[in-house]
Amino acid sequence: MMYGKERYSSEHNFSNMTTSDVCNIWDNSECEGTVDCPPRCPRFFDKKGRPMMVREFNSNNYSPLIKMYNSLEVDDQTMGVPPQKTKALEQWLDYILSEGWNLIANHDDRIVGHGAVTPQSEDEPEFVIFVHREYRDRGIGTELVKQVLAYTESMDYRNIVLDVAKTNQRAISVYESLGFDIVSETPMYKQMQMPLQKPDVQAFQQPPADREAY
Repeated sequence: MMYGKERYSSEHNFSNMTTSDVCNIWDNSECEGTVDCPPRCPRFFDKKGRPMMVREFNSNNYSPLIKMYNSLEVDDQTMGVPPQKTKALEQWLDYILSEGWNLIANHDDRIVGHGAVTPQSEDEPEFVIFVHREYRDRGIGTELVKQVLAYTESMDYRNIVLDVAKTNQRAISVYESLGFDIVSETPMYKQMQMPLQKPDVQAFQQPPADREAY
């Protein structure tokens, strides 16, 4: 199944961006940005020093995204997503790709991470993020969160919320370090919230040359 181009169109202009469209060198640490830059520089290095690129999803990314999700296992699920069976996975992706707003992280031509905010019509949408199993613990998930927050700060949302398993302390610690607050709990999950008025969110939009911890 291919995700039809007629069923998805981005409101932004960054989905077909290549590295050469952004700047002509990979070491962007001194880059001060331009008016044509996306809300956060799409280039970054993972903890192994490998260059990565973040961009908006487009319909050509559908099959590679399915392939990334096929790398995940049951213990990677949060509240039953992503689904494990192919048909259910495709139905879930079709929903968040058509009703939500999506970013992908690439290493070369491989999709290694996906972040989504859905439904994009709400003023407090939900946020999900998943990273390829082979690319865990390399800072990719953290960068994807920063990217999503940098974009959504200008989208008139009040907050974004997410659910995370109580056993996933690593993810909880990352979210808390980025400014998410725990707002409710069930026996199995914690719901976390990020008010988009927080100063941290605007700090994620700083160009590389102006960043400290961001």
